Amino acid sequence: MAATINSTALITGASSGIGMELAKIHASKGGDVVLVARSEDKLNALKSELKAQYGITATLIPADLSQPDAAHTVYKTTLDLGIHIDTLINNAGFGGHGKFHERALREEQAMMQVNMVTLTNLTHLYLKEMVARQHGRILNVSSTASFLPGPLQAVYYATKAYVTSFSQAIAEEVKDQGITVTVLCPGTVATGFVEAGNLEGVDIWKLAKSAESVAACGYQAMEKGTLVAFNERPLQFLLNWVVPLLPRKWVLAISRKTMEKA
Repeated sequence: MAATINSTALITGASSGIGMELAKIHASKGGDVVLVARSEDKLNALKSELKAQYGITATLIPADLSQPDAAHTVYKTTLDLGIHIDTLINNAGFGGHGKFHERALREEQAMMQVNMVTLTNLTHLYLKEMVARQHGRILNVSSTASFLPGPLQAVYYATKAYVTSFSQAIAEEVKDQGITVTVLCPGTVATGFVEAGNLEGVDIWKLAKSAESVAACGYQAMEKGTLVAFNERPLQFLLNWVVPLLPRKWVLAISRKTMEKA
């Protein structure tokens, strides 16, 4: 693999799943990492592994990204440490199953904060620096869910629609300034997402791909400057060429069916 010389990546949700695998890929290319997540113990374990295996510098920022000031706290920490972020990977996010009116509003608000607001704030803070340096890469982890309304995961699907739209818009804005923005839209992934989102029993997760393979797809797409990256070509074809032609009621019925528990 090609070296990522003098490149520091900040990765949110780095303690497990896709975020952890993205950290490993970046470290394997010689890049330093700033690891952000709530679980300090898991971050410390990953830090030790990356330093031992690749000899890179790993900086930990334990943070609850559902807090309104989380992005500014993370940004100030990197400023105080004199760390310049060349690669921003907004991976943190979570979902939740159930009818919207039956779910706790505080859970939906926390989801919107992590999936959209903190992602937006981090992007704004670090993108300004990238523009000033005329160099940088951003990878936002979204989902194939971003292309559909999501009955039984209404807020999650909507937050991912925001991420996919937002990412493409800012990619266009900064395309001539040495910066690329890539949005990764995977299908189901075998991570702690299922347990955290109360999605046990939803059959579609039987087809989940590994976090390692999805991370590799996303990182390679970011290196190439790809705008929208899918890890499964059949899903890419379905969402881009079939779903837009179907009656909206059919799309809603199919989307709901995939989220129903057995």
